[in-house]
Amino acid sequence: MTTKKKWLLSTGIVLIAVALLVSWRSGDTNLEAAAKSVRFDDLDSAFEYEEDPYYSEVLAGWREQGIPGAAKTVSIDAASASKVSDPASIRTGSYEGKSGVLIWKTASEGWVEYEVQVPESALYEIHVAYNPIKDEGRKAPIQWDVAIDGKRPFREASAVALYRLWEDVKPIVTNSDGDEIRPRSIDVSSWSVKPLVDSGGAYSEPLQWYLPQGVHTIRLQGHESLAIERILLAPSTTVASYEDVSVKQATIPEVDGDVITLQAEAFAYKNDPAIKLFSDKNDRTQPRYAGRIKYNTVGGLRWLEQNQEITWSFDVPKSGLYKLGFRALQNTIAQKTSFRTVKIDGQVPYEELQAYGFPYDASWQGVILENADDQPYLVNLTEGKHTLSLAVTLAPVKSILIDLEKTNAHLDAIDWELRTVTGANSKKTIDRNRTWDMEVDFPGLTDRMALAADAMEALAERVAAANGNKDSISQGLGTSAKDLRSLLSKPEEIPYNVDEISSMREKFGTFIDTLMKQSLQLDEVYIIPAQGETPEMEAGYVAGLWGSVQNFAYSFDTRDSLRKLDDTKLNIWVQRGRDYVDQLQQLADESFTPETGIEVKVNLLPNPELLLMSNAAGVQPDIALGLTQDLPVNYAMRGSLVDLMKFEDFDELYPRFSPGSWLPLYYNDGYYGVPETQSFQVLYYRKDILTRLGADIPDTWEDVYDLLPLLQQNLMNFYVNPKEFTAYFYQHGVEFFEPGGVKSGLDTPEAYEAFKQWTDLFNTYAIDREVPSFYQHFRNGTMPIGISDYNMYVQLAAAAPELNGRWGIALLPGVQQSDGTISRWAGGGQRTGVIFEKSKKQEEAWQFLKWWLSTETQEQYGSDLEAMNGVAFRWNTSNVEAFQRLPWKREDAEVILEQWKWYKDIPNVPGGYFLDRELNNAWVRSVVGAANYMSSLEQAVRDINRELLRKQQEFGFIDTTGKQVKALDVPVVNRPWEGMDEIVE
Repeated sequence: MTTKKKWLLSTGIVLIAVALLVSWRSGDTNLEAAAKSVRFDDLDSAFEYEEDPYYSEVLAGWREQGIPGAAKTVSIDAASASKVSDPASIRTGSYEGKSGVLIWKTASEGWVEYEVQVPESALYEIHVAYNPIKDEGRKAPIQWDVAIDGKRPFREASAVALYRLWEDVKPIVTNSDGDEIRPRSIDVSSWSVKPLVDSGGAYSEPLQWYLPQGVHTIRLQGHESLAIERILLAPSTTVASYEDVSVKQATIPEVDGDVITLQAEAFAYKNDPAIKLFSDKNDRTQPRYAGRIKYNTVGGLRWLEQNQEITWSFDVPKSGLYKLGFRALQNTIAQKTSFRTVKIDGQVPYEELQAYGFPYDASWQGVILENADDQPYLVNLTEGKHTLSLAVTLAPVKSILIDLEKTNAHLDAIDWELRTVTGANSKKTIDRNRTWDMEVDFPGLTDRMALAADAMEALAERVAAANGNKDSISQGLGTSAKDLRSLLSKPEEIPYNVDEISSMREKFGTFIDTLMKQSLQLDEVYIIPAQGETPEMEAGYVAGLWGSVQNFAYSFDTRDSLRKLDDTKLNIWVQRGRDYVDQLQQLADESFTPETGIEVKVNLLPNPELLLMSNAAGVQPDIALGLTQDLPVNYAMRGSLVDLMKFEDFDELYPRFSPGSWLPLYYNDGYYGVPETQSFQVLYYRKDILTRLGADIPDTWEDVYDLLPLLQQNLMNFYVNPKEFTAYFYQHGVEFFEPGGVKSGLDTPEAYEAFKQWTDLFNTYAIDREVPSFYQHFRNGTMPIGISDYNMYVQLAAAAPELNGRWGIALLPGVQQSDGTISRWAGGGQRTGVIFEKSKKQEEAWQFLKWWLSTETQEQYGSDLEAMNGVAFRWNTSNVEAFQRLPWKREDAEVILEQWKWYKDIPNVPGGYFLDRELNNAWVRSVVGAANYMSSLEQAVRDINRELLRKQQEFGFIDTTGKQVKALDVPVVNRPWEGMDEIVE
């Protein structure tokens, strides 16, 4: 290490030590100064997709140039747009008491442009007088991509936000079991003026925009409907420090009196319907839990996303100075601090409350807002009504997140160079007989690794400073730095340990994801007179012990037993996890029961075989949900299910789902199930790796064949699941069963061609036959492209944060047809819902299924699941309209919707289960056993036909002589779903 580097590192350590002495509660700005001790801008970056710089970097540059803040406000009449994307849907009109405003209601993304004369070169905030349009049932915030003169000034400009206001319906009602029903949220947005903020919650202040003197064009682009009265280019407001504010309020009296106690769950409004109430069993929590669900707290895992804000209203009896306190639970991530922006009457009273830290504690704690010397921050409140707001912010850790991303990209570049030169995809493929000279074979690499270690050590200190103590992230960064230095101690062995660099990258992605989670749960909020006594916020020992005894007694509850059905309720069994079951019960209690008067009991079905056993025992539910797509027809053959076509309005439900999704649910002229969720097959690809290789995304299978040599020359490969075969046959125009369902449809030239394509991928093109985890290979770059399903999407989104922005999805490679179109047919698998024939509440059950499959219910259920449990619980609804409203990336949603048109699953016929079995046997014979593909498929056809004959004789479609007694209709879907476009619009 050079003398200069050593000096820089030493200086950094001193700066960081000073930063640690300063309270983390104030969102210390010295952390950024400490960051400069390590030259993060010198880190390599192999990732060039985010061309725009971060706002914090741009703002710092503007300030270095001495650009002043604006002195005057420039007002723009929203109705006077210079250009709009669609005059029919973005026009002047009236909305909720205001005329001559801009009404923005586009079916898809639209834009508005304004030409504005700026009187002075300065930094401006952009404020908007707006009112979200509420008649469309939308729940998402308004999110815009803002460009100035055709260009984004910084990265965050692509996603700025304005928010709606929501109230929970009061009072909270209970069901017949005595459990409270979580209240629904209603949109109570009205006309308001708000500044544009970063939708990622990275900054505790509104965004500023530099506009030189002269004429400029401002473009706002988005897809949420709203009305806009005017747009303001406004001066920013500087928030003074507490020290300065306290001097000004020195003459204001420190009042005495009673504490104003607010139940946190009784808030006035929130800006996100995902913020929910929770039932807490702690003996001090009020109102007290008594064996039945009692919604007595708010927040927790439903209040950790950026910018989510809760507001309480209260009356102050006497003007003067007050303290602010909270009974809080912040125990989601050990030793990690959660930050909130604190506002009184919509304004941050002083700088220290722009990002106040709530420290980790394993149990409930009392928190008084105070400084590092335990002196409470006093706020001046006049007699009368006021509001108190807390909003999630990432401001104290944003610079850390940026530098973590830079460090991760630096490690990625090192990893790529090591793998490229050594040809190592794993420890198994590294050549340990070769001797490496690092200076010759990898010039400069050891210096770059040392720089990475310096960066990790600096980041570890900064994370500890932000949190107020060491946590798993700071310790993990420190450990990674030591591991790098250990590798550097024996540089000639570095190429043998390339996997260690990869594992560090994965850890860093997890660190980024963890830092962004800002959970906080509240029971009570306190407005405390400055001279008043602090309330008791934690339970004493005796009360705690007695509460534990009570909770133990409450735990003996048999309401979830499958052995007892409540005849007064609609009984629903769900073959999904407990989280899904509980969420459905709550949603039914919130919405379905109040709307219809039909009470519902939802139970978990651990195994579908219980449906058969329960039927034999005379215990059967009215509805079962979450069943695999083969079960409805399997039960229908035995007379267990209701043919849904008997309900008069079935024809209204049918066109809302893709024709290909109904195929597995059809039997003997009836439909015996409904599609609930659908998976999808799409092409996953690593943007960064394909860019490095100079490769294009394949559109057809011929393109895949052309790509494979390039991948394999670089010790990579393309992934296809060897057990997935529907795409090959359907794309060649093959139907799996002949009309009437008596024989397989695989004895055709097109079927042999499809089977040859399937087997040639492994025999001729050397695609791997066995891949334990495409996800892991995709993540480490050895399989940077391949075909997979919905589960892959969720895994990448939830568990590979280091790849954020580095991967994408595309349409499935297809077979080009004679007319030039590309056939992209594929199945995916789905979960279904059914009504049982023995149910005495079939009409009520049908009402429930219609409610359950409705757009509003599916959207609410999916939003609640993901807000509660994270992206790993992304709900893959079969309802296209609801799918659009869930938080998919827009570019990904467009791909999935286009591929959805080609969704087509395999029909179910008696004996049809042999199809999957025998086709996979044929694949094994041809690929593993090297049998001729034609003879192998011919054998499969014979075996399938034999079983079809046997089962259709059993169910009376063919007599013992082989004569067909009655035809078994098998629907055919041979055109992409034409109804998709109409539904999406």
